[in-house]
Parts: sequence; C-alpha cells; structure tokens
Amino acid sequence: MNPMTRILLTVFIAATVAIGAGVYFSARDGQGAASSQAGGEPQVVRDNSHRLNSAPGSAVTFVEFLDFECEGCRAAFPEVEKLRAEYGQRVNFVARYFPMPGHFNGERAARAVEAAAQQGQFEAMYEKMFETQAEWGEKQIPADDVFRGFAAELGLDMAAWEEAYNSPATLDRIREDIADGTALGVQGTPTFFVNGEQLQLRSYSDLGSAIEKALSG
Repeated sequence: MNPMTRILLTVFIAATVAIGAGVYFSARDGQGAASSQAGGEPQVVRDNSHRLNSAPGSAVTFVEFLDFECEGCRAAFPEVEKLRAEYGQRVNFVARYFPMPGHFNGERAARAVEAAAQQGQFEAMYEKMFETQAEWGEKQIPADDVFRGFAAELGLDMAAWEEAYNSPATLDRIREDIADGTALGVQGTPTFFVNGEQLQLRSYSDLGSAIEKALSG
C-alpha cells in the first residue's frame, strides 16, 4: 500500500468510526429540519434519490451519504465501484448528497452533479468529481469554472446546466438529502446504510460483508 493510499484509508476509516457517536440526539434534533425540508419522516432512500445501479426485484439497497470534496469519500469511491461491479445485478446502489460545512466547494460540487443529473448524466459527473478531486478540493477558491469545464467535457447543454447549477430548486434538492441524513444520524462522510441500517465500519471489507448478510437474510 503506497503512502497516499494509506493516508486516504486512514481518513476514510476515521470518518466512518466517528459517525456512531450521538446518533440518537442527531436524529432527534434533525427531525424538524427533515420534516420542513424533505417533507414528512426522514427516509434513507426517496423516490428521487439517485440510483447508480438498479436491480429489479432486489430487496437489498446500499446507500452512501457523500461529499464530493471529502477525502474519505474519494478513498471509498474505488471500493464502492468494486462493490457495484460485483453486486450491481443483485443490489440497488444509491448516492445521496451530504456536503460538509467545512468544505468550501462541497456544495458547489453537489450542485454541479445535480445539474448534470437533470440531463441524465448524474453518474458521469459523480465519477468526474472523485477522479479530479485533487484538482479543486481543499481550496478556498470557488471552483465554478472548473465544474463548468466538466459539464462542457460531458457534452451537456450548457445553458440548461448553468440555469440548473444556479437554481434555488437545485440547492433545495441537495438540502433535502442533507435533512434526511441529519435526521438519520449522519454526522460525517462517507456514511453507509444497507437496508436502512447504518454501518459502523472497521475496514472496507465490512461493506461487502454487510451486503452479503443482507443478500442471505
């Protein structure tokens, strides 16, 4: 394992271990926000949640609350891709936005992805963000132009993308995910759920183990 991979793995595990503390109080305190922003009771998956894989007839759903500027999410990205390759025919994979306040461009990145999603390119922009995170992440400079460049590279209708990127409705869509996550006890990213149960991770292998358990259940 090279030094950079070791650092990213450490960040990922530290983030996921920290999630467990205070779940009850986060859920209680976030309930009002979820009710007002997302409408009704908090949900791990909503009808408008973005599916990376859909497995018709499957009773197993894997959900990640993520921040595109989060180094832990970047470290987890290839592991999630491996899981999708292995289980994509049997498991539904869902990604939900949870940009953290400390990440200057996290919310912008989510808006860029959501704007692409409105043209059917959620997955392409989702992948682009993690593949290029080192170029724009951890900076205190707005990355709007960088994200416009990504949209152009994907061949999107730029006028429509720009309108969606700056639309209050797009931000509301992202905040809906944040409200659900907060009410469900999400305190950091990445946070994973399998069939509605939040995972407490020690290593990447725990993700596959949770999926296997759900499939055999």
